[in-house]
Amino acid sequence: MDGLAVYQGNSDLSGGGEFSANRAFLRAGGLYRFENGTSAGLFVSYGQFSYDFSSGGNQPWSDIRDIRISAPMRFQLGGNADLFVSPQVRWDYEQGVSASDGRTYGVFAGVSWQVNQSLRIGPAFGAFSELGNSETEVFPALLVDWDIADQWNLSTGTGLGATQGPGVSLRYKHNDQFSFSLAARSERVRFRLDNAGLAPGGVGEDSSIPIVFSVDYTPNPGVSLNAFVGAELNGQLSLESAAGTEISNQSYSTAPIAGLAMRVRF
Repeated sequence: MDGLAVYQGNSDLSGGGEFSANRAFLRAGGLYRFENGTSAGLFVSYGQFSYDFSSGGNQPWSDIRDIRISAPMRFQLGGNADLFVSPQVRWDYEQGVSASDGRTYGVFAGVSWQVNQSLRIGPAFGAFSELGNSETEVFPALLVDWDIADQWNLSTGTGLGATQGPGVSLRYKHNDQFSFSLAARSERVRFRLDNAGLAPGGVGEDSSIPIVFSVDYTPNPGVSLNAFVGAELNGQLSLESAAGTEISNQSYSTAPIAGLAMRVRF
């Protein structure tokens, strides 16, 4: 089981006013490993995004729900290669909207090779449907797990609440209980809006590039706690009508973020 809580501080909007946001996620599931090295799992998560806009005339949405189901699978291809496939279904919608109106689906997949004892690397891609249009978003990614030196590791991973492909994290393991990391990723989430706002039945989008510094505490192999601080860069809020016409597109200034995460394994 995983839990995450994030606070995003006040940020100025290019269209006037400012906003802040709170995000919380909870995920449960399991992964089963077969004797031949294949693994398969099922994970379900629930998230809540709460936005607080200072200007009543510039308040495109309020509370957004995020529900996800994923079924990650890993297959050994022989030799030193692994195939990773994770089909996913998501529901992103403003409170008061039917969940089915915010449904999207897709897959993230990749192949990686164990080049040597220190490095596993390979190409990956994501392909996901999009709310508001019939297009499929396709993006490339890189899977890497590289022990650069003793106690130092560079790796990619999705992370709880991540909206797109894997981010990248540089980690320093101080000892068996404490480690420190610097991570960055690209975030982009689209959600169905209710019928009472500035774009009735339309689609909202929030995109940014968060960069965070984390401290990880692992008191035992089954429990890990994480505290982090950082900033969201290149933030953008956009609003589309139900017909797909862009109504507004606002940038927002660099926003401070801080949060806590936990993981419990049984």
